[in-house]
Amino acid sequence: MKIDVQLDGRPEHAAQRARELVDLGVDGLFTFEGAHDVFVPLVAAASVVEADLMTNVAIALPRSPMHLANTAYDLQLLSRGRFRLGLGSQIRPHIEKRYGSQWSRPAARMRETVLAIKAIFDAWEGNSRLRFEGEFTTHTLMPPTFDPGPNPYGPPPVCLGALGPIMTRTAAEVADGLLVMPFNSVRHFQERTLPAVEEGLARGGRTRADLAIYPQIIVGVGRTPDELAAASLGVRGLLAFYGSTPAYRPVLEVEGWADLQPELNVLSKRGEFAAMRDLIDDKMLATLAVHGTPEECAAEIVARFGDHSDRVCCYFPGYDVDDRHIADLVAAVKALTS
Repeated sequence: MKIDVQLDGRPEHAAQRARELVDLGVDGLFTFEGAHDVFVPLVAAASVVEADLMTNVAIALPRSPMHLANTAYDLQLLSRGRFRLGLGSQIRPHIEKRYGSQWSRPAARMRETVLAIKAIFDAWEGNSRLRFEGEFTTHTLMPPTFDPGPNPYGPPPVCLGALGPIMTRTAAEVADGLLVMPFNSVRHFQERTLPAVEEGLARGGRTRADLAIYPQIIVGVGRTPDELAAASLGVRGLLAFYGSTPAYRPVLEVEGWADLQPELNVLSKRGEFAAMRDLIDDKMLATLAVHGTPEECAAEIVARFGDHSDRVCCYFPGYDVDDRHIADLVAAVKALTS
């Protein structure tokens, strides 16, 4: 099993941090669209490390499929064929109030975005004329001046982040990979994610071999009591943040914790973040994340996802993780899956 970890979003640190993480044994690096651009750190990393690179995720709805295709194609060149374009929809308040863009029928828009990007790639590869006419976007003009021609490494895979059944079905129908959202549980993954995957594959006339599944998991790792306590606080903070969002309520519902979501939401609007974190008890921590020594976390990751994927994205949120623990975690996962 391969392990991907997040690359620091600050572009001036990206190249050095990429080298450090690869030296620890990680297989891939991904970026999150937060305070900094999601693509720029990968540009910095592509020239200094031989690792797989991915956006996780680039927010698609405010961007043109042509912009996404151009950037992805160039990152595929810079990384010598090691780039994956991971896309996400975000939620309505962010799309309308932060990005100043339009929100409607997100799954339909994401489906069309993926298909449009693939149509653009296909035209650049010389397989067809560009003639994509959708409900939300149209791409029918590609003069030679704007055509980069075939990519020597082939077009990059297009992955789609999803949690609910509609977006998960959409990813399975049209994307090359499914990025399983990190706020999840074994029960939700097995009872809701995997059935939606099968429905989407059937809808698209595809098989399981046509879709890579990339589970993502929140990890609180340490060895000493102080390290484990700090990791627990960081993880609980992120779980509380996710849990406060209505879109993530289905995960809590499956586990019998649906009433927690509105309570967290009220606290978030008051800015009572410590109180939110305190509502995440030990059972929730163990169910929605993994927590323990590197070896304990590795065993849990493999137990949860080893039968479904050969690659997992690991997050270490809100605490200073020791690089030695990352190296030990990666080594332990590889030892269990080799």
